[in-house]
Amino acid sequence: MIHIAPSVLSADFGRINEESAAVGEAGADWLHLDVMDGRFVPNLTFGPPVVARLIKPDGLVFDAHLMVLEPDHLVEAFAKAGVHRLTVHVEAATHLHRTLAHIRECGMKSGVALNPSTPLAAIEWVLDSVDLVLIMSVNPGFGGQSYIPQTTRKIAALAEILRGRGLDLPIQVDGGINVGTIGEAASAGATVFVAGTAIFGEADYGAAIEKLRAGAAAGQKPVLRELG
Repeated sequence: MIHIAPSVLSADFGRINEESAAVGEAGADWLHLDVMDGRFVPNLTFGPPVVARLIKPDGLVFDAHLMVLEPDHLVEAFAKAGVHRLTVHVEAATHLHRTLAHIRECGMKSGVALNPSTPLAAIEWVLDSVDLVLIMSVNPGFGGQSYIPQTTRKIAALAEILRGRGLDLPIQVDGGINVGTIGEAASAGATVFVAGTAIFGEADYGAAIEKLRAGAAAGQKPVLRELG
């Protein structure tokens, strides 16, 4: 199943509440919240108080991506702010298994993210403890970057590992996703697509979301034929 997740990193922060509500009304499946601490990545964005005040349309999944060091102290705060899914970086969590368990204990779905140069072996022993794997297709910290082509092989390798272990986990891809790259990521096995400028940079959010959805569906077609 395809999920389109607009990233508010590319929204107008002066109108973040209106922008978030607008993409929900335009057909987005998830709202991707890029949380940055100025330490793990160069930029600072926002925290739980801002998320708590965002309009939360029915059916729109709030998907927080913590690009922060030592994320454990933020888990409960984001749960209270209304987040449904919380993803942490393998590179930033000292006790990853414990952090993932804490996320679930707080009533959220757990996710683990990998930077472009981080090997899949880094998450081998937590795959049974997560509800999603996020593959970064750019180096985190800035919006508007170009998709790193090697990401496609990484997504495909992860999909093969998951199939081999009988795990039905969503593979999320974040960075440089647009109508020109989404099909490639989908063909490799990604099912959740984070897009920033490809949506918020367009005048018609609904049309932008539908173009991305169509591109992902087209990319999945060869896989579906192969599976019979």
